[in-house]
Amino acid sequence: LRHPSAATAAGCLAPPVIFNFGDSNSDTGGLVAGLGYPIGFPNGRLFFRRSTGRLSDGRLLIDYLCNFSLRFEAKIKLAREFAGQSLNTSLLRPYLDSLGGSRFQNGANFAIVGSSTLPKNVPFSLNIQISQYVHFKSRSLELASSSRQNDIARSFSKDNSYSQTVKMIPQIVSEIKSGVKRLYDEGGRRFWIHNTGPLGCLPQKLSMVQKKELDQHGCLATFNSAAKVFNQGLDHMCDELRTELLEATIIYVDIYAIKYSLIENSNKYGFERPLMACCGYGGSPYNYNVNITCGHRGSNVCDQGSRFISWDGIHYTETANAIVAIKVLSLQFSKPPTPFHFFCLR
Repeated sequence: LRHPSAATAAGCLAPPVIFNFGDSNSDTGGLVAGLGYPIGFPNGRLFFRRSTGRLSDGRLLIDYLCNFSLRFEAKIKLAREFAGQSLNTSLLRPYLDSLGGSRFQNGANFAIVGSSTLPKNVPFSLNIQISQYVHFKSRSLELASSSRQNDIARSFSKDNSYSQTVKMIPQIVSEIKSGVKRLYDEGGRRFWIHNTGPLGCLPQKLSMVQKKELDQHGCLATFNSAAKVFNQGLDHMCDELRTELLEATIIYVDIYAIKYSLIENSNKYGFERPLMACCGYGGSPYNYNVNITCGHRGSNVCDQGSRFISWDGIHYTETANAIVAIKVLSLQFSKPPTPFHFFCLR
């Protein structure tokens, strides 16, 4: 995983400022802070020892990119090598936490659980998140932009066919492109764009689809195929933006490849059941029931020492997020391979 430029990357000389846009995979408490939606224990049990509004037992990928603490990662091979490649800044506070008086000195997180790209004018779509940023603007011009998985997942949940879902993708990508250009017009110059992960490997999807066409690792082939089509479109969009937005630095990160590798090589990473949720209901093979989800009465949770990829059937455990962060910081999955320190203010 080691990359020469990552190994020699210097620390930030001035505090970095990051603005994140996304969904529940990077929501650090916006849903709770802004809407009062209850996300209780055992969420947050591993690192924070309490629920912080994150849908995980601990930290998310965005948390690791901000500050790769070694408190827990000492148990993970190669973690020490990449701890120095994070930005060593405070964890991002949700924008809606401004209701509680947060100061947002290192940026803000606009990601909200359940958000998508389309439809564009409903809370809290990408368009609305960008409007929130424009309203908030006055702090910094450095931006991190995370992609989202809810558009494709919702299409399948409405019983749309594969062809119907794929037909929607150009419109979704076009809206994301418009969002990036809007941020550029507002002064944004550094963009970190993640593609979507392997949706067909999520226990939630696996448990809810009746007719399963599975790949060699037990994931839903059609879901993953649609995710790949979307990612190809997003990659092409980034290529276009590099020629259209000449002052911008646009990094495309292949999160799909990183996350699918955890499924493919689950034994190597010590994951016991790669397609089963740690917290949920129903037991093997997926431990997911849409009516009894993690934290609700009747749900169960695995031992803290257990190694699971999925926390609640949709989101990752802290252990899995840590490994994803290590691979992101390795630069092997970034195009072009640019150290995360490019967010440092110079």
